[in-house]
Amino acid sequence: MKKELAVVLVSGGMDSLVTAAIAAGEYEKLAFLHLNYGQRTQTKELECFKKIADHYGVKPSLQKVIDVSFLKQIGGSSLTDDTIDVKKYSGESEEIPDSYVPFRNTHIVAMAVSWAEVIGAKKIFIGAVEEDSSGYPDCRPSYYKALNNLIKEGTKDGDIEVITPVINLSKEQIVLKAFELKAPLESSWSCYDREDSACGVCDSCALRLKGFQKAKKEDPINYIERPTYA
Repeated sequence: MKKELAVVLVSGGMDSLVTAAIAAGEYEKLAFLHLNYGQRTQTKELECFKKIADHYGVKPSLQKVIDVSFLKQIGGSSLTDDTIDVKKYSGESEEIPDSYVPFRNTHIVAMAVSWAEVIGAKKIFIGAVEEDSSGYPDCRPSYYKALNNLIKEGTKDGDIEVITPVINLSKEQIVLKAFELKAPLESSWSCYDREDSACGVCDSCALRLKGFQKAKKEDPINYIERPTYA
């Protein structure tokens, strides 16, 4: 176990949960960061963030929630713009989906880097997944390589690094890793559209359910529909 402090970006989703579980196995002290950006499921995601932080014993002083609702003002995504409907999953595609929030991860990581400089953390964990990269350009390994170069150039000591421990995993492997690490999957949320019960048919729900189905595991959260995707 490393004794230095690490920052973990925790959206409340499954990928960030497993990332938090991995970081908790490597570092004695963790700081959790969550950003509210006006997404449809903001209240539910914040609730999940708090449950995950409590599960891993993160001190309240090292739990930070930042309002970046300017992303909703900018719009351009079905997650933040009420005039754009969240679409049902229609299979794999090379097109960037309208759920993409323009340049979101850059804003998110920038906040984490600023906080890391203040609290003395040198590592920032984020649950980016390459499987999503055909849809989201800010989930590609090449993006994080470039981002780390920028952080090195633009910080005081140039020694802060973004870590992406699940970037090369499939959703099936992420589900299996969650069970291996005994991560509280019931405290995570992936649905783009609803906060009461997951819709089961948006892109994010479909990818999550497909992962569980391929792993032959039962997803503990509630769904309105549970289609078979695997």
